[in-house]
Amino acid sequence: MKSINTTGQVIRRGEPGFEEAVLGTSFTVRDPGRRPDIVVQAHDVFEVISAVKQAAKDGMRVGMCSGGHSWAQNHIRDGGLMLDLSRLKGIEINTSNNTAVIGPGVLAGELNAAVVKHQLFFPVAHAYTVGMGGFLLQGGFGWNSRHLGMGCQNVIGLDVVLADGSLVHASETEHPDLFWSARGAGPGFFGVVVRFHLQLHKRARFIGLKTQVFRIQHLESVMRWADQVGPQVSPLVEFQIVMNPKALLINAHGMEVIAPVMADSWSEARELVDFMTHSPVRHLSSLHLPLVPMSLEFMMKTGEKTLFLSNTRWSADNMWMNDPIEPLLPSLRKIADSQPPHPSHVLWLNWNAPANRPDMAFSQEHRTYLALYCGLGKGVDEAPHVNWATDHMKALEPWSKGIQLADENLAKRPAKFVSDANMVRLNQARAKYDPQGRFHPWMGQLPAQPQ
Repeated sequence: MKSINTTGQVIRRGEPGFEEAVLGTSFTVRDPGRRPDIVVQAHDVFEVISAVKQAAKDGMRVGMCSGGHSWAQNHIRDGGLMLDLSRLKGIEINTSNNTAVIGPGVLAGELNAAVVKHQLFFPVAHAYTVGMGGFLLQGGFGWNSRHLGMGCQNVIGLDVVLADGSLVHASETEHPDLFWSARGAGPGFFGVVVRFHLQLHKRARFIGLKTQVFRIQHLESVMRWADQVGPQVSPLVEFQIVMNPKALLINAHGMEVIAPVMADSWSEARELVDFMTHSPVRHLSSLHLPLVPMSLEFMMKTGEKTLFLSNTRWSADNMWMNDPIEPLLPSLRKIADSQPPHPSHVLWLNWNAPANRPDMAFSQEHRTYLALYCGLGKGVDEAPHVNWATDHMKALEPWSKGIQLADENLAKRPAKFVSDANMVRLNQARAKYDPQGRFHPWMGQLPAQPQ
């Protein structure tokens, strides 16, 4: 094995602690079977630079992770060097211009806790323990993103270690093609972002949640209503449906209709969720809760404790949709009837993206979003469920408009995640900044792209 000389904690394959260092980077406890040759646990930018330079000298490929919430465990590859960035957790907030500079290892909940002290806001990830590094690179579908834009849209600069170990700043005016690429390339980005420069926003005066719960027998009626009303729902509301084998308070297979809302006042928020209060399916609900004020931190931690459980073998897949829901209802019924046990769940999200976005690599979004999450706890036989998400998404491909990288499953099911034109630009930027292929690209064979 080639030697590596770098600062930072270095653990080689076969050494004590190697298995823990590799598998400990992953939120899911599934063992992907892949192993790098070396893990470097970097503590600062200089250790990142040193590791990348040494990898270049030794001809090693580099993979990296921040929070490890990749369902596909994209960062765990065979051979090469794994760069663990979870210890780069600096947060600097500038209240004079409402900006922040953070390290990739900062968790979504940690950033939210830091900015709330100044009554500021950033569209962080929905789960508390998601690392901001991977979240921002893949797009960043965060809290209030329908209104404020995705996380990557609110990135105004990046400090990036390139394949030769040099450190550069990327923005709209400096290395603009690198800046363009970082906002949406996700796990296929060809550099190590060691600092993200973020634009913050004023925090909403009211944050709350309205919830209804329906038994699964009402799936078709609820989905027809949601699909019809979705385009009229305010961008201040995150209107979504979760199919849960243990739905809230009924502890049975059901559908949780959830509407987080961020507004200037409680009265405005009530008006924004009035579509649920007076819906034609309300009489079918087993539970109807009023709009309740709720901190973002509480919602983040509660969601993680009820749905995204740790010590669980996770797999996921997803798709964007534009068509009306009616032709998909038989497939959704099959998904529900075959759903693995809790905490496995299905997410339908009303997105209805704005007509225009800034020019960035991210370029794939549509009217509604569907994601399947298979979560198997200790003692649950994996064999009947391991391909549940993949197989159902394959069946739905005639209606799919592509995927988003947060819930990617590219190794098992290649799918389009950026526009064809943007994939060409990404490949051109990769050839410029990483001509030797130092950084791992996306897993799996991607669909052919025009040259």
